[in-house]
Amino acid sequence: MPIFSALGLAAAVAAAPLPPTESPSDALTQRIAACLSCHSVKERGDAYFPRIAGKPAGYLYNQLRHFRDGHRHYPMMTYMVGNLSDAYLREIADYFASQHPPYSPAPPGSGSSASAAQVARGEMLVRQGDAAKQIPACISCHGTALTGVEPSIPGLLGLPSDYINAQFGNWKNKSRRAAAPDCMATIASRLSDSDVAAISAWLSKQIPDAEARPAASTPVPLPIACGSYPPAATGAASPSASALTPAQAPGSAAPALAAGAGRGAK
Repeated sequence: MPIFSALGLAAAVAAAPLPPTESPSDALTQRIAACLSCHSVKERGDAYFPRIAGKPAGYLYNQLRHFRDGHRHYPMMTYMVGNLSDAYLREIADYFASQHPPYSPAPPGSGSSASAAQVARGEMLVRQGDAAKQIPACISCHGTALTGVEPSIPGLLGLPSDYINAQFGNWKNKSRRAAAPDCMATIASRLSDSDVAAISAWLSKQIPDAEARPAASTPVPLPIACGSYPPAATGAASPSASALTPAQAPGSAAPALAAGAGRGAK
């Protein structure tokens, strides 16, 4: 190419307007692209990767931190968030919390073969608990509509029975942990395997209301101390920040009866 032509091309390129600066929304879309490969906002009804859209932002943020800091274990999640800052994780959590797509039908899973007696037992545990076993009702923490409570308690509807079973297993074998006092670990330890199956069967058969949102607060104090829920809402004393690891500091993982991940993410 003649030198003058080359210089002319270089000048033209230099003079060409630069592409517009990427907007924050575009940047966020790129950031969450990897998340969407498993946690698509448009529900696919996967048996193991849970719906995270619409869950309280504080809960999602806590779970991302726990994967990053080793309090929850799933290799894909650990790899993806291992080097991300708190601010980055908060942005991801806020995005998914703001999404409210229609629910897809839950996959059949093991709950589909539950007997009528098992389903009835599950409903009783969800709505009333079992005083003899010191098991509080699920609705006493996760809201009367089971849609979760701001800022950090997740809803329980729209989750497959097999996913719920996996999370109870994680609580029981301590591969999933939350800030002390770890209320879900305590509750899971009091539930038999048959009770877990009953709860997951009943929950998986409920049809969520697409318009439902997490409650602003619990109507009464929680029935059990939870280190991850604001003390003012429970009437319990706040756990000492100095007694917690960074991942357990206030704002840490929510008391989740079912939301979390054994296989899958949050």
